[in-house]
Amino acid sequence: MSAPSDHQRMEKIVSLCKRRGFIFQSSEIYGGLNGCWDYGPLGVELKRNVKNYWWRVMVHERDDVVGMDGSILMNCAVWKASGHEDTFSDPMVDCRSCKARLRADQIVNKKGEKQCPVCGGKDLTAPRAFNLMFKTYVGATEDESSITYLRPETAQAIFVQFKNILEVSRKKLPFGIAQIGKAFRNEINPRNFTFRSREFEQMELEYFCRAEEGMDLLAYWLKERLKFYQDIGIARDRLHVLDVPEDERAFYSKGTFDIEYEFPFGRQELEGVAYRTDYDLSQHQKASGKSLEYFDEETKQKFIPHVVEPSAGVDRTVLALICEAYSEDEAPDEKGKMETRVVLRFHPRVAPIKCAVFPLLKNKEELVAKAKEIVNLLRPHMNVFYDESGAIGRRYRRQDEIGTPFGVTVDFETLGEKDAVLRDTVTLRDRDSMKQERVKISELIHLLSSRIA
Repeated sequence: MSAPSDHQRMEKIVSLCKRRGFIFQSSEIYGGLNGCWDYGPLGVELKRNVKNYWWRVMVHERDDVVGMDGSILMNCAVWKASGHEDTFSDPMVDCRSCKARLRADQIVNKKGEKQCPVCGGKDLTAPRAFNLMFKTYVGATEDESSITYLRPETAQAIFVQFKNILEVSRKKLPFGIAQIGKAFRNEINPRNFTFRSREFEQMELEYFCRAEEGMDLLAYWLKERLKFYQDIGIARDRLHVLDVPEDERAFYSKGTFDIEYEFPFGRQELEGVAYRTDYDLSQHQKASGKSLEYFDEETKQKFIPHVVEPSAGVDRTVLALICEAYSEDEAPDEKGKMETRVVLRFHPRVAPIKCAVFPLLKNKEELVAKAKEIVNLLRPHMNVFYDESGAIGRRYRRQDEIGTPFGVTVDFETLGEKDAVLRDTVTLRDRDSMKQERVKISELIHLLSSRIA
C-alpha cells in the first residue's frame, strides 16, 4: 500500500473513531490536551474486552500466575532504586527555525545533513536528556522530601511487592504476577493518534524463574504473546518480531523481542518481551535493605529469581485492532444499487457490541414486543443493542460500521403469520458475509455464545 493511501486510511480511521464514539480528544471543548485521549461508549467496551481477554488467558486460565493492582503513586525511593529517576529520559532536540520540540530519533538525515522533519530547517540544538516522568508532590508542602512521580510503568509495583505476593500465594518457581494499570510518560512529541500518548494503560506480566530457565521462557512467552494477538483478530502476517540487538537493549537484558504491527503510519511496537535477569529485584533488595530472595525448599538454597517480562500496551492494542478491522466494500442499498459499506471486522470476542436486535417495523407492536423480549433474553450473556429507527438496511450498515458481528431481525415469520412452522424463529445476519440464516429464538444464546467465545 502506498504512503498517500496509508495516510488517507488513517484519516478515515480517526474520523470514524470520533464519529461513532470510540475515541475523543481529551478536554476537547477547551482545545484538547496533546497526548491525552478519552474513550467513548464503544471505545471503552472494546478496551475492556481486550483487557478482560488478556486477564483470562494470562491469569484465569493458568495455575502459575496471580494478579495484583498496584498504586499509581509510590515512594520516591522506588524510582531511585529502579534507575528511573536518573536515567529514564529521551534525547530532545529543538528546531530554532520553527520552534518544534522533537525526539532525537525524529530528526531527518538528508545527504549527511540533519534537518527538522517539520520545516526542513537545519538550525538544531544539540540533543539533551529530558526525563519522561511526571513529578508531583505528596502532602501539604512542596519540597524535596515530598516529591514523587506518576508511575511510568506498572512493573515496579510488582517487584516491590514480590515478597508479599510470594508468601500469600504460596507459588513455586516459575510463577508470574500480572497487572493491568495506568502509566504516565511526559512524551516530548506525542503522535500517531493514541499510539504515543502521555497517559496510557499497560498489561504486564513479570514471570519469575531460575537463571537457567530464562532464555527458554523468553522464547515460550514470545510464542504465547503472538498467539494472543492472533486470537483477538490480528493476522499473523501483519505481526513482525524484532530481535533487539544487544547494543540497543537495556544493559541488564539478556534478550528482548519487540512484537511489531503494520500500522497505516508504519511498523511500530505493540509489545516487548524481555528477559530482565535479576536486575530489578537485586536493585530493590540493595536499596531497601529487605530480602527479596526466594527459598527453594528442595535444594535449601536462597537466591534472587530472574524474570521474563511480556509488556503490552492496551491503547496500542486497541488501535491495532481498529486499524486491522477497518474495511470498505460494496453492498446493495434498499433499491439494489451498490454503495460503499464501511465495516469494522472485529473478532467477535473483542467487538464492543456482540449482537444487534431489530424489529422489522417499529410501528408494529407485536414485532417490537418480541424484539425487546429477545434483547432481555440475550443481555445477561452479552452486550446487545436494540435499534428500531430507519430502514432495516440502514440499521445493518450502522452496526457494520461499529463492528457488531451479528444482527437479529424479528419479522412477520417470527410471529407465525406467513408460516406456522417459522413461529418463534428469527433472521440471524453475519456482518462479514452479510449472509442470513433462520434460527430458533430458543437456540440464540447457545449459537451466539459459541461464535463469540
